[in-house]
Amino acid sequence: MMGLNGLRDKIKGKIDQKKERSKDLITGTVVVMKKNFRNDGDLKAPVLDRFSELLGQGISFELISSTQIDPITGRGKVGKPAFLEKWVTTVSSIYTGDSNLRIKFEWDENDGIPGAVIVKNNHPCEFLLKTLTIDCTTLGKGNVHFVCNSWVYPVSKYKYDRIFFANDTFLPSQTPNPLQSYRDLELYLLRGDHVPGPLKEEDRVYGYAVYNDLGDPDAGQSNVRPILGGSHEKPYPRRGRTSRPPSRKDPNSESRITGIFGEDNYVPRDERFGYLKMSDFLAYKIKALGQSLFPTLYAIFDRNPGEFNSFQETHDLYKGGLKIPHSKLLEDLREKIPLQVLKEVVRKDGSHALRLPLPDLIKEDKFAWRADEEFARQMLAGVNPMVIRRLEEFPPLSKLDPRIYGNQTSTIKPAQIEMNMERFTVEEAMKENRLFILDHHDTFMPYLKDVNVLKGNFIYATRTLLFLKIDGTLKPLAIELSLPNPDGWACGPVSQVYTPCSYGVEGSMWQLAKAYAAVNDAAQHQLISHWLNTHAAMEPFVIATNRQLSVMHPINKLLNPHFRDTMNINALARQTLINAGGLFESTVFPGKYALEISSDVYKTWKLTDQSLPQDLLNRGLAVEDHSSPHKVRLLIKDYPYAADGLEIWSAIESWVNEYCSIYYPDDETVKTDIELQTWWKEIRDVGHGDLKDEPWWPSMNNFKDLAQTCTTMIWIASALHAAVNFGQYPYAGYHPSRPTISRRPMPQPGTNEYEELKKNPDKVFLRTITSQIHTIVGVSLIEILSRHSSDEVYLGQRDTEEWTSDEKAIDAFNRFSERLIGIERRIREMNADPSLKNRNGPVNIPYMLLYPNTSDRSGKGTGIVGMGIPNSVSI
Repeated sequence: MMGLNGLRDKIKGKIDQKKERSKDLITGTVVVMKKNFRNDGDLKAPVLDRFSELLGQGISFELISSTQIDPITGRGKVGKPAFLEKWVTTVSSIYTGDSNLRIKFEWDENDGIPGAVIVKNNHPCEFLLKTLTIDCTTLGKGNVHFVCNSWVYPVSKYKYDRIFFANDTFLPSQTPNPLQSYRDLELYLLRGDHVPGPLKEEDRVYGYAVYNDLGDPDAGQSNVRPILGGSHEKPYPRRGRTSRPPSRKDPNSESRITGIFGEDNYVPRDERFGYLKMSDFLAYKIKALGQSLFPTLYAIFDRNPGEFNSFQETHDLYKGGLKIPHSKLLEDLREKIPLQVLKEVVRKDGSHALRLPLPDLIKEDKFAWRADEEFARQMLAGVNPMVIRRLEEFPPLSKLDPRIYGNQTSTIKPAQIEMNMERFTVEEAMKENRLFILDHHDTFMPYLKDVNVLKGNFIYATRTLLFLKIDGTLKPLAIELSLPNPDGWACGPVSQVYTPCSYGVEGSMWQLAKAYAAVNDAAQHQLISHWLNTHAAMEPFVIATNRQLSVMHPINKLLNPHFRDTMNINALARQTLINAGGLFESTVFPGKYALEISSDVYKTWKLTDQSLPQDLLNRGLAVEDHSSPHKVRLLIKDYPYAADGLEIWSAIESWVNEYCSIYYPDDETVKTDIELQTWWKEIRDVGHGDLKDEPWWPSMNNFKDLAQTCTTMIWIASALHAAVNFGQYPYAGYHPSRPTISRRPMPQPGTNEYEELKKNPDKVFLRTITSQIHTIVGVSLIEILSRHSSDEVYLGQRDTEEWTSDEKAIDAFNRFSERLIGIERRIREMNADPSLKNRNGPVNIPYMLLYPNTSDRSGKGTGIVGMGIPNSVSI
């Protein structure tokens, strides 16, 4: 070792450590995660880094003063380079992969207070710089914290210096003069409008693009998909720019990426999943299942089609997995999958595949889901509880253009429903706010002609009417199933109405009618409530914030935790979930028209309507009441999603108002914030540019607009996404309860299918809904998507305590966290209240999807737990 140390000192020309220094030394601690085989699968990285250290090519840090200007450059004074110590010998944490390293800077009070730092990586491999903490006691400052959380690539990869700022907060006009040019330069670099494509992993570019990468024209006509975004006909939020070359056959479409464990869609490296989430194999599972395992299973089942013949066979799926025919295809696949976790999923003996845990829905009672009360309850406390509306006109009307689609008014008659309305007439029940509707008719009717010619599809457009009983539960009254008239749109729909029955063939038809309605609701949930309203709608906010708001900006600090992993999961979705032939098209009935339908719905999307109180008012589920704690009063008192959601919304709103008021004492400060105004203009004109001329956009010229907009963004990213995502497997993991595809029409009297329904109703039901292979594909997907990762950061938590130096902001955030913990207690109390029947229902699943889990700092909430509100749209 002495010889190696001597060699290193000689090569570096190291000055004698005992030589008297002209400046004082201040010490610091740097937390990094090195690139190695545990987080990147790179066995060479540690060896190459060690060799670089021996050659004197280390990692340097140069402090930048926030108070002293260099008279030559006119910018903050830059100190001498300091190098990380003991890179080679420092052992990383087994759990986090972190390494804590020491560093010493030559710096004294004449240099002022450090406000930024230049980091140069002279190693051949990148590393993740997490934090830098400097002891500035001798400068009269205490500790100065730099929260970086950024991958630093070798200097050869950059044409500029990597700069990080201390955790102080400044509006643009308040930025210390020595740091102003650094602040402006960093935003210019992150915008990257000057960087040509295709973008590489080391590029730190946040740009916009339309959804022109879902189809694959080069793979044939069946893989062509319309471009979403950039047109009045197909509007859509923008996605992150990748700048890949165009496809060969369509210059307007971006070329596709292929392969399971190779290249990914570009997103800035700092937006990629962290080490712990990758160690959970979530991303690998999605890619492997979507691009390798499921196509193989489809090929096998295409040769040997399988069906569930009884409910017992569907239950057996959770005992040993799906029994599949012996196939060399599956044996070959198993040898190609490099992950042990997936080798275990596909057994070596080839007898079963995809073993799945028992969903909560059938843990206590395998058939409680069939009860009408449970069917209706899930509209208030399931995975899609934000669609049900109060019925305000009878019969229900359509908003479809009658010049195109004819008269699409409902055919439900009062006589068909009043027998089950506890002696109320329709008029009386509407006046008493007791009639409600789950209406999917207008969303899907325009597409049924095309959808129903797809292989394995027979879909209805559905309307479900419900009655609010005295005990606060909902009772379904009727389900209308509608199809396009074969004689043309002008003739209106062909509709049939089914009413509740619990016995005989009428009872079997009622169960089928509920299944057809559930198919509509499952598609609306995945495509609209989940993908469009959370994932797609949030991405422009992520991009704009990184492009226009400095990390020193208070709104960046407020919103940044709620953007974690969103660009990455959306890029992964475009690669294997929502693309042509992807998992969504394979498991949700609209098939190739799925994303096109979401584009039509986006035409009426409003950011202001995503506010929970406004959403409840719009759907007639609440009325304004300024005497109520949340300024609105629910018309269904026992509405778990809304009751819990309003508590969460109010907590977020209070936190945002308190935080923003620290930096924006009046409307004028909002108006004159240059970065904020540019940010908002870009969101409106570019990120959601297809809707830029809509009149509902807030002006962002006053404090109220700012606070309300930030509250809404945080609500969407955290609570709204949690409500629609993490209950998927607990509530929908048993596919007969919530099928995503229907394949046959309702049996009609006088047909062979009707006679078969009389003899074997269970068999007909199972062969009408999702097939065996689609069941295993769909359930396996939501089993992955319903999991919390081991590095989850929940609402009311931050991944570092030093996220800001502002004590007022920290105190306000701590109050927010304590309020959320109080909400946790309240939710548990409500779930234990027997008078609130919708909290648990016949299946006895306590409603916990909006349980914040702020109090959990131990990581116990990992996996499928059906509770917890992560900060961001991260899976």
